Amino acid sequence: MIISKRALPRRTLLKGLGASVALPLLDAMVPALTAQAETAANPARLRRIGYVYMPMGCDISRWALPGDDLTELSPTLSPLGPVREHVSVISNLEVRNAYPGTHATSNSSFLSCAKAKHTESTDYHLGTTADQVAAKQIGQQTQLPSLELAMDLMSTAGQCDNGYACVYQNNLSWSSPTTPLPSEAHPRIVFETLFGEGGSPEDRRADLRRRASLLDSVTEEIRRLQNTLGPGDRAKVAEYLDSVREVERRIQKAEVNTQENPLPDLDRPTGVPASYAEHAKLMFDLQLLAFQGDVTRVITFQLARETSNRTYPEAGVTDPHHPLTHHGGNPEKIAKVAKINRFHVSLFADFLQRMQAIPEGDGTLLDHSLYLYGSGMGDPNVHDHQNLPIIVAGGAAGNMRGGRHVHCEQPTALANLHLTLLNKVGVRIDSFADSSGKIDRLFDA
Repeated sequence: MIISKRALPRRTLLKGLGASVALPLLDAMVPALTAQAETAANPARLRRIGYVYMPMGCDISRWALPGDDLTELSPTLSPLGPVREHVSVISNLEVRNAYPGTHATSNSSFLSCAKAKHTESTDYHLGTTADQVAAKQIGQQTQLPSLELAMDLMSTAGQCDNGYACVYQNNLSWSSPTTPLPSEAHPRIVFETLFGEGGSPEDRRADLRRRASLLDSVTEEIRRLQNTLGPGDRAKVAEYLDSVREVERRIQKAEVNTQENPLPDLDRPTGVPASYAEHAKLMFDLQLLAFQGDVTRVITFQLARETSNRTYPEAGVTDPHHPLTHHGGNPEKIAKVAKINRFHVSLFADFLQRMQAIPEGDGTLLDHSLYLYGSGMGDPNVHDHQNLPIIVAGGAAGNMRGGRHVHCEQPTALANLHLTLLNKVGVRIDSFADSSGKIDRLFDA
């Protein structure tokens, strides 16, 4: 077969002074009149995997679904309405290695399904997490093998929960049983990590003072590239770069507003939005850009730290989160926990809608991605690790059928779900942690 035109490389970067911006998938990156072109233009496979951690379990009575599909959503899951066809809810999953039940082991076992060594010192030991298993295979094809994000500054050290080292609560990702990967909560540093030249966090902060706009340094190259593309690609590049500039604008605005809106419970650095909701949406937007630009294909995001005393006035809850979860059966406290649960779900649902709105190949960004949302704790009042709140989103390119409630008849290891999702994004392994098989019902044959 003759190739009639030369393709633009998929890893094309717009490079300027101290900056590089990866582009989304363009028609110009696909060789014409080839079988490979059809495959590349319509990538009917899963390319990415993300994990979002919700702290301290949930009020399962308002989370649980009444039927086998998502026709009728529960109060907590109601924000998923606009994307119900793209999500499935999995119930009756457990993490046996999280016992004895603690906040530390809830967080540490969510992606590892491993037993945390009970220690307050630096001789901690856990297991390689599912995201890092993925990063070792599909993550090697991108600029960043993985991206670890959070909403809290993880500055605590020593012992945090029932004799467990703080490292277990601070880190979702572990690249080995003894190597936790720190998460970044500062959106500007994440932005620089994705699109800047790199360097230490201190170097990046210093660089902010020298550059008013990251994209100003690549303006000329953007203009030159646009002149070589067709109308459809020009529109895609313009839309993508508008998104980049909008994220940058919001970060800069947050920097200006920081001193006027200090957070009482965090030693906040420059550039973090005062509002939790705005901060979370910005961190989700950065995930969109990272996936759309193929900067990384593996992301973890911790919505809040276990034992967090954060309040959520946006959700109508001014009481600290952690004390509310030890409700002792108090209906008023339980209702407030459910409001926080619903608020967190609403942020994730909004993110999924934006992923679904971004075309890619023969589908959307969401179709070619998988996301696992949930917690390593079930009922926070008793610190158990069964009947976990779990959502799986996206995955249409891997034949995942959404709009369903998959209820496991017997308590089933969360590791089974990790194994299933890893296999679907091309990570070929036979087992993960304490898995006993895959949950094939999530996907059509």
